[in-house]
Amino acid sequence: MAHELPAGLLLLDKPPGFSSTQALARAKRLLGARKAGHTGTLDPFATGLLPLVFGEATKFSRFLIDADKAYLATLRLGMESSTGDTEGEIVARHEVAVDERQVEAALARFRGRQQQTPPMHSAVRIDGRRLYEHAREGREIDRAARDIDVTRLAAVSLAGDELRIAVTCSKGTYIRTLAADIGRALGCGAYLTALRRTAVAGFALEESVTLERLEAAGVEGARGFLRPLEVLVEGLPRWDSAAEEAGRFAHGQEIECGGAAPGAEIALFGPGGRFVGVGRCEQPGRLAPLRLLAGAGAEIP
Repeated sequence: MAHELPAGLLLLDKPPGFSSTQALARAKRLLGARKAGHTGTLDPFATGLLPLVFGEATKFSRFLIDADKAYLATLRLGMESSTGDTEGEIVARHEVAVDERQVEAALARFRGRQQQTPPMHSAVRIDGRRLYEHAREGREIDRAARDIDVTRLAAVSLAGDELRIAVTCSKGTYIRTLAADIGRALGCGAYLTALRRTAVAGFALEESVTLERLEAAGVEGARGFLRPLEVLVEGLPRWDSAAEEAGRFAHGQEIECGGAAPGAEIALFGPGGRFVGVGRCEQPGRLAPLRLLAGAGAEIP
């Protein structure tokens, strides 16, 4: 019988045809896990990097949910889809006569900070219902545009009516909406035919593992692919504290944290590099617990 699963991060290469929830359920079974979550959904037709968190790591998943993500997207030019991707019906067809210069001019319009309206076929909730539920009933709902940031948008290849692009963007960016917008800017329409997530924060697709490989490894072998929980907070400033103040922090008390500015979030570590949790500076030089690792206080001498 397998031992209790330690907290950690699994970098999964999600296959097509699985929702993020289905991929998570399969990984939980293969690792013999009870408590787990994912850090940002991928549509069923999309593939690529899906970080999964297990055990206590679920408390710190938002540091990946909020992180920038990178994609390789394939656009079919000359057609428009009702959903912006392969899940919908073709609703318009146009002639395609674009070159690399026109593509670059179109892409330039969508780099940087901007606003994007969530598509109707999305999981955004409005008045207690998902937008896709309204869409399935034939209703168009007014929805507010959201701030996004596209930090990289580059053409990878253009061959006939197929355009491949590389995108790095902030959370909440819908690549199929971006694809449709690019198609409109080119004057020929476009929809997304393939999407592969290639990076999340500092993690790359090349570091991930497939469900098939997990299954072949068996439960104990699959658990060997887990990364320690601490990697989730590597993007935060680190504060190494003495045993006394680490113990007080682990029990929910504020501690001193040098000259950190109000609002800053800090990963706190105790003696021996033991991770304790994440705190927020509520006032200059004072760190208040925000998320704590269960049992950390008992383990600090």
